[in-house]
Amino acid sequence: MKKITILGSTGSIGVSTLDICRRHPDRYDVYALTANRDTQKLLSQIQEFKPEIAVVADISAALALEKQVKALSLKTRVVGGSDALSEVAAADEVDMVMAAIVGAAGLLPALAAVKAGKTLLLANKEALVLSGHLFIETARRCGARILPIDSEHNAIYQCLPVDFDNDLHRHGVKRILLTASGGPFLNTSAEALKQVTPAQAIAHPNWDMGKKISVDSATMMNKGLEVVEARWLFNLSPDDIDVVVHPQSVIHSMVEYADGSVLAQLGNPDMRTPIAHAMAWPERIASGVQSLDLFDIARLDFVKPDFQRFRCLQLAFDSLRDRYSAPAILNAANEISVDAFLNGQIAFTDIASINASVMDKLPAEDTDSIEHLLEIDVIARNMARQFLHVR
Repeated sequence: MKKITILGSTGSIGVSTLDICRRHPDRYDVYALTANRDTQKLLSQIQEFKPEIAVVADISAALALEKQVKALSLKTRVVGGSDALSEVAAADEVDMVMAAIVGAAGLLPALAAVKAGKTLLLANKEALVLSGHLFIETARRCGARILPIDSEHNAIYQCLPVDFDNDLHRHGVKRILLTASGGPFLNTSAEALKQVTPAQAIAHPNWDMGKKISVDSATMMNKGLEVVEARWLFNLSPDDIDVVVHPQSVIHSMVEYADGSVLAQLGNPDMRTPIAHAMAWPERIASGVQSLDLFDIARLDFVKPDFQRFRCLQLAFDSLRDRYSAPAILNAANEISVDAFLNGQIAFTDIASINASVMDKLPAEDTDSIEHLLEIDVIARNMARQFLHVR
């Protein structure tokens, strides 16, 4: 029986993780659940899984939840504040931590789990985008294992040798190929993209994701962030990483070897597959995902990405060829611009323009300090907000 903390239990990844726990009650015991403000969904999860601790980042929401929990005579202890997220991630009782908080807010609790030597199931790609080299070095120093949850990185992990180390080229790996659905606007004209609404942008054709991630998929920034994440997870240069647009989302990624072999991981687009793989690693368990019917799919298409149409993808590759803080600057600007788009403040095509403007104006630098990276993150966000007002 393994105890698990789920950071971001009310989001789509958190809900899918709890579904795996529900299917395997003999294997997993939920130690802590956390949410930002969605206390109603969190309360329902507390009633079913009875964790020892529930954390709500918003303190006022935590106090309200605490009253509800006591009224129902539940034994779960409710605490509030962002510091508590790191505490339940690093708790001695915990074996593994699902890091599913979206955005930069997930960095510090994920880092706390790594420092405590936990098995980290990493769904928060921004943790590596913000602090890639520092995060990975901390994991190695503290003996933590990082298992990727993003379907693409998990697919790559499954296609690598079981005992691979920090030098994939030594294992014969030539390059990795990250697949991308292309999002809902793969064939939309550049002129029509200017008129895209938030409702259209969050309607992903294959995956069920939150609003922010859905918009990132529509701009292909999500794929760009995954390129940055792959660089650090697998210790590869940008030249060792390619992106392939694959609209069916059946092949989740591929690894090419020196002998010409290309290994691919296939499956239905359901996040329970990579979650179950990581939770049970190195074993395999049932995830509840339907079997893949190749006859029903009938065809697999592959297209080169259009870096002009999807400028955010190009910005991500550019950031990897700059100094260490460049991806953090890009990520911070993107979080602000996507939020502004969802709130109707800017056009869809302004997202990439604002991201590029912030990268151009704020010089990147190398740093060995998480605190300094977080300061740069704040500066980049403030700069992005300034650009919102000059559209």
